[in-house]
Amino acid sequence: MREALANNAFELHYQPIVNIKTRKIVGCEALIRWRHPERGLIPASEFIPVAEECGIIGQIGDWVLKTACAEASRWPDDIWIAVNISAAQFSGGNLVDKILALSKRLPASRLVLEITETLLMKDRDSAAATLERLKKLGVRFAIDDFGTGFSSLSYLQSFPFDKIKIDRSFVSNTANQKRSATLRRSIIQLGYNLGMTSVAEGVETKQQLDLLRAEGCIEAQGFLFSPAVPSEKIRELFSQPL
Repeated sequence: MREALANNAFELHYQPIVNIKTRKIVGCEALIRWRHPERGLIPASEFIPVAEECGIIGQIGDWVLKTACAEASRWPDDIWIAVNISAAQFSGGNLVDKILALSKRLPASRLVLEITETLLMKDRDSAAATLERLKKLGVRFAIDDFGTGFSSLSYLQSFPFDKIKIDRSFVSNTANQKRSATLRRSIIQLGYNLGMTSVAEGVETKQQLDLLRAEGCIEAQGFLFSPAVPSEKIRELFSQPL
């Protein structure tokens, strides 16, 4: 994996995030892939845990942040980029300086950092201070996989989130549709009351989209619109509704 980083074997794909009413792209999430010489294209879920164990997740995260911002600087000004941030990047102590340097090419207001509850649990006070500094630069934040952790409500109270991402399990769960719908509506309403944009993950069917629209969800991403695609392809999608 260290060789892959040194040899530029990683690449970013981008999944569109659309406004549910207009179905136009408003942002994209950057998702890392590893182009392995024998196994082909490997998704992040298969190698990120190994990168964390090896201690190189911070280096990979920095590469993702730099590469994603460079790509987004070529996009229309009204389309933002979402990047997942690791605990290692937070604990490194220089995340603010790195983003400040990157903002010379991409306005900080067009950067959305996706943060998990696990990250916030590691060092709450330090995380809060870092988020506040980044907030002053104009960076926005999304709490990822909302509803799957233990203390989500306290995090929404303590940290300056702009977006609340509804975990795909509340969108695609067919085993208990009534319960999923109740939880989903509650999350959307909670986000609305707190001034946060709700973003549904894993939208795969028009029926799911229609339900989300009726429930007041603002944005969505999933295979119904597009899978994550390379940079050349994502640029082609900007000019058309999905």
